[in-house]
Amino acid sequence: MEKIITILGSTGSIGKQALEVVDMQGYKVLALTANGSVDILEEQIRKYKPKYAALADEKKAAELAVKVADTETKILSGREGVCFCAALKADYVLNSIVGMAGLEPTLNAIESGNEIALANKETLVAGGSLVTGKAKEKGVSLLPVDSEHSAIFQSLQGCRDKKEVKRLILTASGGPFFGRSRESLSDVTVEQALNHPNWSMGAKITIDSASMMNKGLELIEAVWLFSMKPADVDIVVHRQSVVHSLVEYCDNSVIAQLGVPDMRIPIQYALTYPNRIPSPVKQLSLTDYGTLTFEKPDYNAFGCINICRDAIEKGGLYPAAANSANEAANLAFRQGKIKFLDIERLVRGVCESAPSKTNYTFADVCDMDKWARDYVASKI
Repeated sequence: MEKIITILGSTGSIGKQALEVVDMQGYKVLALTANGSVDILEEQIRKYKPKYAALADEKKAAELAVKVADTETKILSGREGVCFCAALKADYVLNSIVGMAGLEPTLNAIESGNEIALANKETLVAGGSLVTGKAKEKGVSLLPVDSEHSAIFQSLQGCRDKKEVKRLILTASGGPFFGRSRESLSDVTVEQALNHPNWSMGAKITIDSASMMNKGLELIEAVWLFSMKPADVDIVVHRQSVVHSLVEYCDNSVIAQLGVPDMRIPIQYALTYPNRIPSPVKQLSLTDYGTLTFEKPDYNAFGCINICRDAIEKGGLYPAAANSANEAANLAFRQGKIKFLDIERLVRGVCESAPSKTNYTFADVCDMDKWARDYVASKI
């Protein structure tokens, strides 16, 4: 059955792999969006012939419009153009935009009644109650694309009663620095932090993995996706990235989803749910791995995890504050303006200083986003 797909963030790692799934399944692409990758988006437009495409960077969008003037694709620009594409009626909108910028398009897509394949974790971290409330109102599914949340989603398929679930266990690769002392992390370089042992990801997410901030963000996301208490979401370091996450039930049985580290599995499952179909992903051979290991995170060396846990326990806009502070600090580290451990210091400072607000609107999230970024800038 042909499905109509919109991909937000189509030129990034997840977006490109999503298009591989589109190729395999013969789906029709309605719209594609990106931030500013003119050449890659041009190639995608010529191959997939979407009705619409948008670049958030307005100058780059004007450049793209000239390049593809011989096609029938209408080029849109800016935040408004991306949100317009998200709101188009499709079978699925896959959101792989990086960062807070993904929240508004997700809300627009939900408002139009589109099923959401969600690879943008910041959507739920920053706007958890807004997103889940709107999805419930519109009867829209939030289908996780992150490998960890997809693993939990898959491991819950046989669950007849939410009360049977005792605990969620998120696995973490530990990134390139796991096992190192906090002191040894003071002078790590951007190049070292970008050297992830298992996954090929964009720069921002790879740095988040190195600081283990990504696992804190995923903890918050899991709370919203699966209606769990923060205390019932645990984290274990699993260096091989074969066990993608686990669900523990009330009888202490644990169900996990395993596979080689390849994002096309969770992407495809989100777009074909509830059906499973063949994929090009390599078959898992446990004997090739031989040994799978599991260790406790070092919360002293990687303090961002507990900052995020504290933020979701306090609720309100604290998770949004943590997320925006991290986005700003992560970028500053990649630009060479701060040291690696300053990321944690700045995120902690924002969360300790942020104003409290329990009930919030989208405008409130945007205000907190600006406040947190301004705070980080003032401390650099």
